Amino acid sequence: MKLDELNVYKLSMDIGERIWDFVNKWNYFEKDTIGKQLVRAIDSVAANLSEGFGRFHYKEKKNFNYYSRGSLYESKTWITKAKNRGLISEDDFLVLKKEINTIGKMLNSYNKSIGTYPTQGTKQVKEPEVNYYPIDDDIFED
Repeated sequence: MKLDELNVYKLSMDIGERIWDFVNKWNYFEKDTIGKQLVRAIDSVAANLSEGFGRFHYKEKKNFNYYSRGSLYESKTWITKAKNRGLISEDDFLVLKKEINTIGKMLNSYNKSIGTYPTQGTKQVKEPEVNYYPIDDDIFED
């Protein structure tokens, strides 16, 4: 599989471009305070997926995916601040919120799959895994 075929990567790239389009329309002060932080955080999601994808050892791959997840949480904070300060509409916020939750669940599933290698027959070798994040985690809990 190639990186460009990974759905979580494609969605992360797409949301980064759309957030860029929002921020690009803001005035200087808004861009300099919230905008730069938001763009850096959301772009880090795809960037860390890329870096992890290129690593050889599965533990390194997982580690970079955890960085992606951290950046996703940071992005959630910045879009919430942008909504609260009237920089994005409630409708845009809800769309971004839904996409961030989807990406988070996909990241969890992708990370869970790393370190599982099929062998002969139906047996598999699987490294022990610690579940730090539940798959159904909604990072926008009310």
